[in-house]
Amino acid sequence: CGSNVTFGQNVVLRHPHKIRIGSNVVVDDYVLLDAKGKDNQGIILEDGVFIGRNTILSCKNGDIHLEECANVGFNCEIFSADRVRVGKSVMLAAYVYLVGGDHMHDRTDIPVAHQGRVGLPIGIGEGAWLGAHAVVAGGVEIGEHAIIGAGAVVLVAVPPYYIAAGVPAKLVRDRRADS
Repeated sequence: CGSNVTFGQNVVLRHPHKIRIGSNVVVDDYVLLDAKGKDNQGIILEDGVFIGRNTILSCKNGDIHLEECANVGFNCEIFSADRVRVGKSVMLAAYVYLVGGDHMHDRTDIPVAHQGRVGLPIGIGEGAWLGAHAVVAGGVEIGEHAIIGAGAVVLVAVPPYYIAAGVPAKLVRDRRADS
């Protein structure tokens, strides 16, 4: 069992002292890993993680944890102002966005850009699969072995083994009902 890590070309590591990488990890071309923050732990990539080209993992004082054998497709973005956890053997297809934070927007007398941010955690359970262009909002937990349809916008929790699809995503069915 080797401990090799493969980096593609033009990979950028910002705040590398807060980035921990396990064995047999592949970080493809043009990936950005930014572990920015004062009080955060940063980015953890466990053994066997794959990150596809042009993907961005961005902390704004939050943490991102990709568990063993998580597979992140190309052109994805994972943003964390709190904690984003992608479970073991999860598959994120191309262009998936996990948005673990939001801009405050309660005031109308100043621009949204000047109102600050709020961090909201995201959890993706073991073995889940998120289709291309899916978006998961902060504060959402997706259960183990759940499937999220392509283009879905997930604003509420998805139980384990459920399929959810649409905008906003709705529960379609329990995968265990087929057994």
